[in-house]
Amino acid sequence: MTGAASKPRAPLRPATGSIPTNPGVYRFRDERGQVIYVGKARNLRSRLTSYFQDPSGMHPRTASMVGTAVDVDWVVVGNEVEALTLEYAWIKEYDPRFNVRFRDDKTYPYLAVTVGDEIPRVSVVREAKRKGTRYFGPYAHAWAIRGTVDELLKVFPIRSCRDGVFRRAQGIGRPCLLGYIDKCSAPCVGRVTPQEHRTLVDDFCTFMAGQSDRFIRDLERRMQAASASQAYEEAGRLRDRVGVLRRALERNAVVFTDSTDADVVAMVEDPLEAAAQVFYVRGGRIRGERGFILEKSEDLPSSGYLERILQRIYDDRVDLDVPREVLVSCDPESGPAWSAWLSGVRGSKVDVRVPQRGDKRSLMDTAILNATQSLAQHKLKRSTDLTTRSKALQELQEALDLPDAPLRIECIDISTLQGQDTVASLVVFEDGLPKKRDYRSFIIRTVTADDTGAVAEVVQRRFARREADEGADGGGEGEAADGAVTTGRRERPAFAYAPGLLVIDGGQPQVRAAQDALMAAGATDVPVIGLAKRLEEVWLPDGSDPVILPRSSEGLYLLQRIRDEAHRSAIGLHRKRRGKRATTSALDGIPGLGPKRAQALVRHFGSARKVAMATVDELVAVAGIGPALGATIHSSLNPREGSA
Repeated sequence: MTGAASKPRAPLRPATGSIPTNPGVYRFRDERGQVIYVGKARNLRSRLTSYFQDPSGMHPRTASMVGTAVDVDWVVVGNEVEALTLEYAWIKEYDPRFNVRFRDDKTYPYLAVTVGDEIPRVSVVREAKRKGTRYFGPYAHAWAIRGTVDELLKVFPIRSCRDGVFRRAQGIGRPCLLGYIDKCSAPCVGRVTPQEHRTLVDDFCTFMAGQSDRFIRDLERRMQAASASQAYEEAGRLRDRVGVLRRALERNAVVFTDSTDADVVAMVEDPLEAAAQVFYVRGGRIRGERGFILEKSEDLPSSGYLERILQRIYDDRVDLDVPREVLVSCDPESGPAWSAWLSGVRGSKVDVRVPQRGDKRSLMDTAILNATQSLAQHKLKRSTDLTTRSKALQELQEALDLPDAPLRIECIDISTLQGQDTVASLVVFEDGLPKKRDYRSFIIRTVTADDTGAVAEVVQRRFARREADEGADGGGEGEAADGAVTTGRRERPAFAYAPGLLVIDGGQPQVRAAQDALMAAGATDVPVIGLAKRLEEVWLPDGSDPVILPRSSEGLYLLQRIRDEAHRSAIGLHRKRRGKRATTSALDGIPGLGPKRAQALVRHFGSARKVAMATVDELVAVAGIGPALGATIHSSLNPREGSA
């Protein structure tokens, strides 16, 4: 069943009653009809209505997505497992730009055995997507798995040559070099039959899958029997094979004392990105690993981003090797659905859980440590690497036609809720790095219908102090003379020189307001731009069209970091100022309504006054509010309607 968004209340928002409460998957589209975001929900009505609150209280990328979208539709499914499957199918089909982006996931090597061929071949490949092929891995380094295969071919001499080499050997009736040095049983010239070669392939796959002990025990029994019968040459060959298998096993660390099969998935995050580390454990040993970075482009909790990682791991391969256990660092948002889906793929029960103690918890801690280091290295490379920072500043200079690279960049962001408790943050980056001691926060005095007046006020106050700072430090504890909130120390003369670039979180109206304020303050040498959340467009004060930087641009990445840091700082101060007022309201005395649900209502509708204006159906659409509680809230806030 599919529903399409009607627009009786707003350009995008569908009528609340038209949205079903079933599980389902939804799509937001832009004005060209392209899908820009795909999501799933246990309750479509509850999830979709959450997108139509006041944009100032939303994640900046979510607000950008909703501002870009002009239509939304959905598909109702039978359960969460179907929603999980359909969501990722749509993500792969449409590649929506507002869904998670995996930034630098390198291609990991796999060991592939073409079991679907008459004469199977073993090789090292960089992808795992062909049908009729069995894959092992992924592995951290190609050279390591090639060394392992080279050793194992002494015990399991299966074909490893390319098809062209194999056909040429068949044509001339003479094997290649591998056949002469006993690293191939040479099925090309009939030394073994296809059935005998298949047996070797099956044994090789069984060994690689983790069932190695029985091969070693069998070889040791045969070695002892050969020695007892004084067949010392045969005993020596068997001894060498046992040594080969043991050396191959030593390359895989033992992590569990038993023969546990499990995938260990760890995730660490910061406000902008997350890192994942995966250990593939088979037979108690780590048989493969991989790691990747994802850009947090969705407004999801940690559990939601973990689901994106699980989708990446288990739906990008044809031949899925799902173990009995999937150990995760936090519970996925739809844990039972994941367990049910993986159980269906495996054909038996799969347990998805967070390990609490013992060896499994220790291995999870190791995976978390690896993910933490990966994220730190990624940040270090993009944020502190001199070459990368220089490239970002050079790109900005060229794209914005600046006279010099902007070594000092300041960014202003406004945070308000319907014109109340309006504040602004000003963050400073020098040479591509944050300079937190120069951050400033402003309490806005201007009362306007939009944030252009607030932007102009901040710019005027920031650059009005420039001339005064040239002669003295000034300032003191508490609020400075211009109203900026200080840190309790004397103001430094950091603002005595102008930035190389002033960034405004907003579009062209905000940029023009900032430009007018700069002209009024006499700061004619300060270039100003706006970074609009809608499409990450860069606006100039007098430009009729925005400047579009490539999504992979280091310059755009730097602007996004600065903008997100300014937003984080502004929203933090705003929440601090309105915290008590937001929770102390008429909602406090309603029977059955606790503080958390009251806060959820205020976040959803924007204020306690709007909660009172909502109907019972609209109240019930908020997560945690049932029909009985919704009726109680409505009657408590509207006593006259009840008496009437």
